[in-house]
Amino acid sequence: MRKIKIASVAFMLFATLGAFANKGNNEIPEKSLSSQIYEMLKQNSFELQYNEMTADVRFTINEKGEMVVLSVETKNEVLENFVKSRLNYQKVESGNPVEGKIYTVAVRITA
Repeated sequence: MRKIKIASVAFMLFATLGAFANKGNNEIPEKSLSSQIYEMLKQNSFELQYNEMTADVRFTINEKGEMVVLSVETKNEVLENFVKSRLNYQKVESGNPVEGKIYTVAVRITA
C-alpha cells in the first residue's frame, strides 16, 4: 500500500512538472503576421465613399522571408493596387513563417 502511495505522489509530481515545462512562447505566427500587415497598411490617404473598404489578401512566404501576394479579393480596384504595392515582397520578421504555406488575412480600412 505504501508503494502505491509513493508511486502516485511521484506520478503527480512528474505530471505537474511536465505541465510547467511546456510553458513557452505561444505566439501564433499568423497573429504576428497580421500585426505586421497592419503596420504596413496603416499609413494611407484613402478618401472613402463609404465608411469602410474590405479585402481578403492571400499570400505566401518565399525562401527569403518575403511576403508574396497571391491575390486580393475586393470590389475596389484602388484598394487592390494599394495592398499589392504595400505588401508584395516585403520582408516579414515573424518567428517561424512557414515557407510555401498560403495565409489569408482580412483587411479593413475605415474612415
